[in-house]
Amino acid sequence: MEIITMPVGLLAANSYIVYNRAKGQAGVIDPGGNGEKIFSKIKSLNLELKYILLTHGHFDHIDAVGWLKEKTDAQVAIHKDDSSCLEDSSKNLSISLGVESIQPQADLLLDHGDIIKIGNIELKVLHTPGHSLGSICFLCDNVVFTGDTLFSGSIGRTDFYGGNMNQILSSIKEQLLVLDDNTVVYPGHGPKTTIGNEKTTNPFLGGLI
Repeated sequence: MEIITMPVGLLAANSYIVYNRAKGQAGVIDPGGNGEKIFSKIKSLNLELKYILLTHGHFDHIDAVGWLKEKTDAQVAIHKDDSSCLEDSSKNLSISLGVESIQPQADLLLDHGDIIKIGNIELKVLHTPGHSLGSICFLCDNVVFTGDTLFSGSIGRTDFYGGNMNQILSSIKEQLLVLDDNTVVYPGHGPKTTIGNEKTTNPFLGGLI
């Protein structure tokens, strides 16, 4: 699996292009804006976009979904508990900026344990509620895409619709801290890190180890 990181949109959310060069297929995780930039990069690599994968439904992670869907007809996938965020600007928080981020309905409603295949890449869905009801992470071998659940040195906010501090801490403990310490964390914002590094340095996780 090859990975390209692209900070996009108003809040510089990390959008990830994951692809298998030999199979010519790609997925994009959290296209939160700058759809043309994402699409241009995919085309420059001669890749077919198979999936638009969403770790949760907040506007800064979904804002280019419609644009990419129209250009590529890739399948949009989000956890079933966050699917309504695609069409509800209050739930996806865009209304707080005085705009409406309305996107197409999902083609796939995901649940914990589901597998998304992109060529010979297999991404496993981990349901990690707490930042939102339907927050998920995508795990592939020694890499995990954590959206706004876990960051380098921090965790996701829990003061939005569907947020819950106890729930996000339980999600991190039960789904992420059980991974190998060498697992590379690609978060929704900021630099990448590792599970081992977060165990030893993240001030929010001290009581979970």
